[in-house]
Amino acid sequence: MTSSSPTTTLWRPTGPKELELVRALDWRAWPPRLPEQPIFYPVLNEDYATRIARDWNVRHDGAGFVTRFEVDREFLGRYPVRRAGGETILELWVPAKELDEFNAHIVGRIEVVREFR
Repeated sequence: MTSSSPTTTLWRPTGPKELELVRALDWRAWPPRLPEQPIFYPVLNEDYATRIARDWNVRHDGAGFVTRFEVDREFLGRYPVRRAGGETILELWVPAKELDEFNAHIVGRIEVVREFR
């Protein structure tokens, strides 16, 4: 993917196990979903990602991380924005079988921007 394409910033709350897998992929891709995870859910704003990382990942995984990454905007057009609650609780639903193609459209690296323990 060329960096000259317009991009959209996405966020993902993640626990320590998933973060280790991202690190193993050189911060450039998300790992395959587990069989019980048919959908990959990136979110559209940092506040929503922060709430999940702080309030859910810490309780269930002992730590929570907010990641930020850029994806080719044109490619993202295939995924409608889903409202999962209030006005700012917005996410994309990427079928697990499409995650390799999604990863191919990540521009740059996945960054950790917040950490909660």
